[in-house]
Amino acid sequence: MAVKQVGIVGCGQMGSGIAEVCARAGYIVVVSEADEALLKRGLASIEGSLARAVSRGKMTEADKATTLKRISGTTSVEGFKDCQLVIEAVVENMAEKRKVFAALDQACQKDAILASNTSCLSVTEMAVATKRPDKVLGIHFFNPVPVMKPVELVRTILTSAETIATARDFSQSLGKSVVVSPDTPGFIVNRLLTPYLLDAVRLLESGTVSREDIDQAVTLGLNHPMGPLALADLIGLDTLYSISTALYEEFKDPRYAAPPLLRRMVLARWLGRKTGKGFYDYPKVKA
Repeated sequence: MAVKQVGIVGCGQMGSGIAEVCARAGYIVVVSEADEALLKRGLASIEGSLARAVSRGKMTEADKATTLKRISGTTSVEGFKDCQLVIEAVVENMAEKRKVFAALDQACQKDAILASNTSCLSVTEMAVATKRPDKVLGIHFFNPVPVMKPVELVRTILTSAETIATARDFSQSLGKSVVVSPDTPGFIVNRLLTPYLLDAVRLLESGTVSREDIDQAVTLGLNHPMGPLALADLIGLDTLYSISTALYEEFKDPRYAAPPLLRRMVLARWLGRKTGKGFYDYPKVKA
């Protein structure tokens, strides 16, 4: 099946990025939000990202205008009725995701592929909320979506080979590099990344090392582009907490248990860059 029109459920940090890369690749994009105010904010975020691309010489004003014309917004699931592929990018909450998939199953054409951008939750559990589990998979992008190259395709035991093939062709058409993972918590990247980030939080929590020294040691000693605490802020501490909780519940491995400091920061809504405060302060962002 050829994908020509793509739906994105959610126009937050990840959804807006996915919508942007799809439109830049030539796809017609429909993006949804819960209400008009959130939709307006999401679409403005896309326009701002494209404007930055123009200012950096990554695209022309004409390309920006053409890209924006390919994107439309909706507050109704019915807006996805003509899409061949719909990607869910809502909050990391299974009940909410299952609700989205059940609604999409009713609204979308019967051969449409339904995908989740989840970073850790069971795609199988979402798939069985539909009557088309063979056409459900994970398409996990990385933040920031316009910059990061990898995409994890998450294959459940119910996902058909045809669905994986279509998703692979689609992802590669966006200029992404594809890896395929079974439907296991954390998939590939987050299963390996999470213990590393949690160990950095534990080291900070011990009171023996400063946040700056932790991050500088990693950036200089391991040649990483940023340290683990700065990376956690970029990912979002609530997202890290959700991933670690899902991993711990599945494997009962103490490496995946969230440190008390992380739990308390999430409770305080110190979530990183998106709220203006995490392990570091980001004064240009209002909490």
